Amino acid sequence: MAKTKEIKPKDEKKNTSLRLSSKTLKALKMRAIEEDRSVQKIVETLIEDYLRKTGKKSK
Repeated sequence: MAKTKEIKPKDEKKNTSLRLSSKTLKALKMRAIEEDRSVQKIVETLIEDYLRKTGKKSK
């Protein structure tokens, strides 16, 4: 059988790691629960806002 090329979505997500102090991570997780949002979504929003404010575009 021939292999078919997988079509990837335009907004494909990539993994990264982030080192935070235990205190900061705990506070972030608690805030995420309070806001009914994921830690990932909070971090992504903060980074996108930063890039927008500094004139950098996210792809």
